[in-house]
Amino acid sequence: MVSVILSALRQQLLLNNKMILNEFSKYLQTRNNDITSGSSTCTKILCDWIKVVINKNPKNHVDKIVHKEIMLAQNKSGDYLIVGKSDSGRVLVNALYNYALSYEHYIMGQWLQNKKPQDFNSNKKEH
Repeated sequence: MVSVILSALRQQLLLNNKMILNEFSKYLQTRNNDITSGSSTCTKILCDWIKVVINKNPKNHVDKIVHKEIMLAQNKSGDYLIVGKSDSGRVLVNALYNYALSYEHYIMGQWLQNKKPQDFNSNKKEH
């Protein structure tokens, strides 16, 4: 009986994480230009997204879970620290962080696909 309950809880945790990753993914996709231009990174965008979610009243299941499971701290230099408030929060933070890194690699890979070595030559001769 206990194993059935634990299995159900694990399944619910996976579903919640998928929902949250999906919402973060939507937000991240709106910031592709920031990533390819170098004006931001996916981990900075992750902090922006968490800040937006935490600073508003939770209206849906994703907002409620983020409020309950994640804490965002900022130091005097403006750097952020994302902390999971529980074991499930730490799993969620780890999933979001890994997704952000993976997405950044994917977007930069797509951006590089059509580039040629001469596109990066900063010593172009002017005629």
